[in-house]
Amino acid sequence: MEKDFAQLNYYEMLDIKPDATALEIRSAYNSALQIYQSDSLASYSFFSPKERKEIITLLEKAYFTLINEKEKESYDNELIRLGIIDSTEKNAAVKGPVSIFDINRQRDTSGMLKTHNAELKAKVSQNQRIREILSQQKISGADLKAIRNELGVAIENIHQETKIRIDYLNGIEENNIDKLPAAVYLKGFIKAYLKCLCIEPADEISARYMSGLARN
Repeated sequence: MEKDFAQLNYYEMLDIKPDATALEIRSAYNSALQIYQSDSLASYSFFSPKERKEIITLLEKAYFTLINEKEKESYDNELIRLGIIDSTEKNAAVKGPVSIFDINRQRDTSGMLKTHNAELKAKVSQNQRIREILSQQKISGADLKAIRNELGVAIENIHQETKIRIDYLNGIEENNIDKLPAAVYLKGFIKAYLKCLCIEPADEISARYMSGLARN
């Protein structure tokens, strides 16, 4: 992690703004929590079991504080007192990085998406280059980009479908650690990227990417 998870405020832990709705708080919590509660193979490359357990505890504490209206109000007032949130910005944004998600995207039509997925699956099964890449023990960002190009999918399409910021998608394909989010989110991003391209098994392949990234 770029900085100790325990040093983040609750909004930074869940990567949301102080004016987030209850639905947005739940969604952010579930997204972060899932990465640590499933497919823990890749997270071993970044965190010890003790560290993962501590992060889960912090995420739970953040969630249960922010989902409770009275506790959230008290917490916000304390952040204002400490100068972390300005009282005039309480309903705008917390000081810190911009959201890792593009939550304002338009929803794709389901019929077109199903047809598109069927076509992608056929291409994946028939493409020799893709099969060769997927047979490798280590999967790099360049490999993911090669697969995407073989399928003829623009990176903007992945951005629109997954809501992942395009600079993070570029960072993933470039194996650029400086452009990547904390590992608490990255594993989920890789899985979403792969599923968008209809590449399976997404869990196993994302673990191979994360393992290779950890050794860089």
